[in-house]
Amino acid sequence: MKLGLDIGSTTIKCVVLDNENKLIYSTYERHYSQITEKIAEILDVVRSKVDGVENACVALSGSAGMGVAQDCGIDFVQEVYATRVAANTFLPGTDVVIELGGEDAKILFLTNGLEVRMNGTCAGGTGAFIDQMATLLNVPLEELDELAKQYEKTYTIASRCGVFAKTEIGRAHV
Repeated sequence: MKLGLDIGSTTIKCVVLDNENKLIYSTYERHYSQITEKIAEILDVVRSKVDGVENACVALSGSAGMGVAQDCGIDFVQEVYATRVAANTFLPGTDVVIELGGEDAKILFLTNGLEVRMNGTCAGGTGAFIDQMATLLNVPLEELDELAKQYEKTYTIASRCGVFAKTEIGRAHV
C-alpha cells in the first residue's frame, strides 16, 4: 500500500493506492496555511477509512512538502517527477500534462524526454487566481465551470498579469 501527500501552496492532496496501484482513497482540501493541522486531520480520516494504512509506504511532494518531509524523516518526491511517473503509470502514452497549482502553472511535455515550462512571475490562471475570480463574482467555486459554459460574451482582459486581469474582470462585472 502507498500513501502520497502533495502539500502545495494552497491545498493538500492525499491518495492511497493498494499494492496493484488501484485507488483506495483520495481527497483534495484547502489548508488555509494551517498545513500541520490539515495533514493531521487528513491522516486521521485516512486511518479511519483505510484498513492497514499504518503500514503504507509514504512519500510527500509539493512546494511545502519538502520541509515537512525533512522534519518528519519521510521520502520527498519532486512534484514534476511524480507527475511524470503518474502519467506514465496510469495514462501511458500521455504527451502533455498541464498542471494548475495554487500559485503557478506548469506544462510538462513528456514525449522524447521531459521539458517543463512554468509561469514563474504571475499567478494569473492558477488555482489562487481562479479562487479569487469566484470570490469576486460571488459564485461558489464548484459552480464556476458550469457558469463558464453558459457564457454570452467574451471580454478582453490583460493577458500578462493576474492583478490587472482581476481589476478588469471586476470592472466588467459591475
